[in-house]
Amino acid sequence: MAARGARVTGIDLAGKALKVAELHGLESGVAVRYQQISAEDMAASEPESRDVVTCMEMLEHVPDPASTIAACARLARPGGWVFFSTLNRNPKSFVFAIIGAEYILKLLPRGTHEYGKFIRPSELIGHARHAGLQQQAMLGLTYNPLTREYRLVDGDVSVNYLVAFRKPA
Repeated sequence: MAARGARVTGIDLAGKALKVAELHGLESGVAVRYQQISAEDMAASEPESRDVVTCMEMLEHVPDPASTIAACARLARPGGWVFFSTLNRNPKSFVFAIIGAEYILKLLPRGTHEYGKFIRPSELIGHARHAGLQQQAMLGLTYNPLTREYRLVDGDVSVNYLVAFRKPA
């Protein structure tokens, strides 16, 4: 988004991850502002301040996904968009995301994911509705280890998935 001219702020609680992101920004020449802050704290200090809020591949790592979803909803302006991507909780995602990605292909360090923290689409949608968001679309995300490419797919949300929501105007 920043490469296309948007003003982008990236947040994380992990200072080390932010330093890596800042270095990547310097190397790529893309201007992104980074802050070490939780979504909840940012929503409290800057409510309804964002046209687009993205929370990608993070919900399965937080202690209270419903709180993070609500904070993202509070950050969005009326009429704004909120996007979440995460891992579905089912046997297929356990095999692909943990056994496949962490143990066989070694794309991620072992222990990156905890199966019990994966989130079913119905759970994410329920939390988002409770936070006042309206679902607009849902797509699956697939990874091809041979080509090393991700792609969006319609109808298959069995492992990774992306949901788009809109905050009512």
